[in-house]
Amino acid sequence: MKRIYLIMLMIVSMIVSCNPKDEDDNNNSGGNGNNGGGSAGEIAGHGYVDLGLPSGLKWATCNVGATSAEDYGDYFAWGETNPKAEYTYENSITYGEQMSDISGNAQYDAATANWGGSWRMPTIDEMRELVDHCEWEWTQVNGVDGSKVIGPNGSCIFLPAAGVRYGASLGYVGYNGYYWSSTPYDGFNDYCAYDLYFDYGGEDVDGNLRCYGRTVRPITE
Repeated sequence: MKRIYLIMLMIVSMIVSCNPKDEDDNNNSGGNGNNGGGSAGEIAGHGYVDLGLPSGLKWATCNVGATSAEDYGDYFAWGETNPKAEYTYENSITYGEQMSDISGNAQYDAATANWGGSWRMPTIDEMRELVDHCEWEWTQVNGVDGSKVIGPNGSCIFLPAAGVRYGASLGYVGYNGYYWSSTPYDGFNDYCAYDLYFDYGGEDVDGNLRCYGRTVRPITE
């Protein structure tokens, strides 16, 4: 009986997504929609969701380079604003460099450089706010695995598990999500930066080598 109950729970979790389908069976999980409740809108042509966070910050509905919530988008080495064919420490422009926080600096911030307006990369404290104040649910949107992040006001965003690029390879797709913050890593700020990490078991923030290619989810005030 317990096994049947667990199977039912797994099925329900796969069905649930950030938005239910409307009467015309159009999936509204991406783009600039309501994403589960609360206010929504656009800045410089890109949609955001107000999750009801204490800071009042709004999170974008998709990654830089993506056209929908479930699209992985582009991958960036930390402090770089363009994707590339290979991600190595030899071709990283910030690896081994003393750096301060890059949020909002168009020379290094992939969100600001590519989206303009008031868009920027989140700092590590702003990522911690997302972890600490939101409910996270591992789910699927249009067949793509990732986490639904539900804010205090019931609104939500979907973060696809886009994996990570290293060298010319792409790994951990569908299993792990890695999203750059704008903040250098304490103690190793010449070589590492903080990122948001999540999988089906949980979510946290950590430091990783800047040369790896990771996705970027912008924020705005």
